[in-house]
Amino acid sequence: MPQPKSTSKRARAAAAVDPTGLLEILARGVVLTADRIQEAMDDAVQRGRMTRGDAEDLARLLIEAGRKQTEELLHDVEALVGRPLAAAGDRARRVTGLGGFPIGGYDDLTAAQITSRLGELSDGELRQVRDYERRHGNRKSVLRALERRLA
Repeated sequence: MPQPKSTSKRARAAAAVDPTGLLEILARGVVLTADRIQEAMDDAVQRGRMTRGDAEDLARLLIEAGRKQTEELLHDVEALVGRPLAAAGDRARRVTGLGGFPIGGYDDLTAAQITSRLGELSDGELRQVRDYERRHGNRKSVLRALERRLA
């Protein structure tokens, strides 16, 4: 089964130093949600175009490739802008009052990434993160950092 192509190293390197290279990568890209990919695979199986196993494998590969490409693109944009974008997104959500969990993508972040974002949170948001961390990850380093901020 063919592997989905990701952005080439050369293209990523060019984008990191040249904004026009980044614009080229963005212009060629598409955004598909995991749900839309699954719908397309289900339709292909239902029509008898592929087996369920092949559809599941292809959907998994496409989703993994998309996530990898997104991470690479974010890395390139962060290098171009000079600061992490995820933290900026968290700030924007809080300022606009869109709510949600105080730290976007929390479950995919490392303990170090989480603790680096705690300084921007209010006491209420810190308590929300602390309660969530206790119920899910229960990482001692994150909980210690939260308790220090709340003290």
